Amino acid sequence: MATYKLVVLPGDGVGPEVVSAGLEALKAVERRFALRFELTEDVVGGACIDRFGVAIRPETLERCRRAHAVLLGAVGGPKWDDPTAPVRPEQGLLALRKGLGLFANLRPVKVYPYLAQASTLRPEVLEGVDMVVVRELTGGIYFGRPQRQWRSRRGRQAVDTLRYSEGEIRRILRVGFELARQRRKRLTSVDKANILESSRLWRTLANEMASQYPDVELRHMLVDACAMHLIRRPADFDVVVTENMFGDILTDEAAMLAGSMGMLPSASLGRRRSDGTGLGLYEPVHGSAPDIAGQDVANPLATVLSIALMLRHSLGEPAAAAALEEAVERVLAQGYRTRDIASEGAQTVGTQAMGRLVAEAVLA
Repeated sequence: MATYKLVVLPGDGVGPEVVSAGLEALKAVERRFALRFELTEDVVGGACIDRFGVAIRPETLERCRRAHAVLLGAVGGPKWDDPTAPVRPEQGLLALRKGLGLFANLRPVKVYPYLAQASTLRPEVLEGVDMVVVRELTGGIYFGRPQRQWRSRRGRQAVDTLRYSEGEIRRILRVGFELARQRRKRLTSVDKANILESSRLWRTLANEMASQYPDVELRHMLVDACAMHLIRRPADFDVVVTENMFGDILTDEAAMLAGSMGMLPSASLGRRRSDGTGLGLYEPVHGSAPDIAGQDVANPLATVLSIALMLRHSLGEPAAAAALEEAVERVLAQGYRTRDIASEGAQTVGTQAMGRLVAEAVLA
């Protein structure tokens, strides 16, 4: 029996609820495929600030390093939103990404036919949407230095620095090319090369690397044009690769194609082993949604689908991953919905009930 060590970080807001529902589905996978998951729960984000005064503890980071994979709920909320606070929940998430060397964030965006009415776009625009956004995760303006605020005779000022090295850009582009090669062989590299020097370097390196992947069609798109095309012709995209901040913004926009951020999973990956697996951090794209925390109405499917990514990319269990994804499709086809994706004629269920339904579908 294969045994995997997982660190579970429920986090803040609805995080503990969606993680609980996701683990219900994982138990069904464990039973069906004769796997064993050793779960260790810890705290990060606002919950960690409240208990320990820091966004993440060194021992938590070390525990994550020793695990096969990490499952995260969400971090943050208005309780910790003071911009002058020296410690903020998001610092825990950034420390996880940096400390674990997780430089590539994969965010699949798939429109299920059963949820076409949940989107604000016309169903015919959404037909055939199935893409993956590859976001660089540990460089760019979120990590650049200097990054500070100060006062001068001209008033308050602030600076953030956008910096990328050739090595950082090449390794994320390689992830994009390799993933496109496994899919429909179309890669869209998104930048702002008409303005930014970092983007001009990005585009130059993408063109240089394209010769290594003659079977992949590379096209370049400015980030503002990409934002427009995601709404006008989203089915044109296969794999999109972009830098940190652009990817952060574009994937929130792309979540609306799927009808709700509650449907969007993510995988944050670092160096891979020879078999393609490696340590990863898996989390839903949505935030902590404190306004609905504790009400059993949050959509856990993004967490469930994140667990499927974990099974595939960190644990090397593609059959189990596929079974979990098929279970989600089956539950949606049966007409079950959480509040965020509910439509006329559907049966609305709560967070935990949705987790149980997926678990039952895995075992059916």
